[in-house]
Amino acid sequence: MRNTLDRIRHAILFELFGLIFLIGGGAILTGFDPAALGVVGVVSSLIATGWNFVFNLIFDRAILRWRGSIIKTHRIRALHALLFEAGLLVILLPFVAWVLGLTLWQAFLFDAAIAVFYVVYGYAYNWAYDRIFPPPEARARAVQAAR
Repeated sequence: MRNTLDRIRHAILFELFGLIFLIGGGAILTGFDPAALGVVGVVSSLIATGWNFVFNLIFDRAILRWRGSIIKTHRIRALHALLFEAGLLVILLPFVAWVLGLTLWQAFLFDAAIAVFYVVYGYAYNWAYDRIFPPPEARARAVQAAR
């Protein structure tokens, strides 16, 4: 399993790149004030960073218990991304509605659009992260395969 420092690096990089896309792309695509999107983005990022750490720890432990390994297939990565975003959507909905001056339904639609983006982004980011910073088990398998 990954150590705490690796999990912290993973979460911080994920949120940093996500913020860049959310504020820049969100302002262009939605017409919302970039400052309001910045508030939503930064607060959401802080909440998502904590959720990311907790969720990944729980998910890795569950997958290890279920499969005996934390190596993720494409289906498991998709499940991981969907469950993470669903949890975050529930957590952030009232906050987004308040800051952007939206009804809960409008905030849900906005959050759902952002969640779709983050599902795709999360899948791609986690795939890339595992390639750049492979978990210890994957490194050990690669060394054995090279022999």
